[in-house]
Amino acid sequence: MEIQKLKEAKRIIIKVGTSTLTYDNGFLNLRRLETLAQVVSDLVNSGREIVLVSSGAQSAGVSKLGLKQRPDTREGKQAVAAVGQCELMNMYGKFFAEFGCTVAQVLLNRNVWDNEEQRHNAENTFGALFKLHCIPIVNENDTVSYEGIAFGGNDILSAYVALLCGADLLINLSDINGLYTKNPRDFEDAALIRFVDKIDDRIVSYAGPAGTARGTGGMQAKLEAARIVTDMGIPMLITNGKEPKVLYDILFNAELDGTYFDAQSK
Repeated sequence: MEIQKLKEAKRIIIKVGTSTLTYDNGFLNLRRLETLAQVVSDLVNSGREIVLVSSGAQSAGVSKLGLKQRPDTREGKQAVAAVGQCELMNMYGKFFAEFGCTVAQVLLNRNVWDNEEQRHNAENTFGALFKLHCIPIVNENDTVSYEGIAFGGNDILSAYVALLCGADLLINLSDINGLYTKNPRDFEDAALIRFVDKIDDRIVSYAGPAGTARGTGGMQAKLEAARIVTDMGIPMLITNGKEPKVLYDILFNAELDGTYFDAQSK
């Protein structure tokens, strides 16, 4: 898919990270959540099928429980995620309902792709939800799987969700505009890479460690997600999610302030 054909994408996976959904103090950014719900609902009204892969459960749990920081232990993080997932879905349910849309919670692990029966069940569930005009909201099932907590699994998970759904496009809403030649937070001469036709060693060399204390994934995970989907014929975008209405520019006007990873085959 060429950039000018972005507006032709019908089935779209939108991944949004913790740092995009929360303030610096870790509390949920309700204005941004509401705007995201409004824009996604409007996209569904336009005839598109949207899956939202959302992080933020741990941060929501920390805030709900009144903790000063995330627990250090595995079981503590998983417990906080369990509390926070309820809070997160409660907020999503409320905001999407304001715009006439119904949401569905889908908790997955990355290994669902490797299990034929689980993969088949997931594919069928997504298909049924689309027919019911529901918006699936996907998160890593942190209470039974630790790999997402440890390695920022939602970047990678969003790629496998794109494969499960047969998506036309994966959009990663991040706290950064896209892939840079250097970390733009540290280097003023960092240049934004707007188009990547192939993820080679040079592109991989631009990735650094995890981005923020509130998030767990970094550019390395995003590049791996891009590699997974583009190898299967699905393009991916990384763009800044601080203003969710950027999705209008991308999907209606094919305008992009970010990094576009071209699909390798179809």
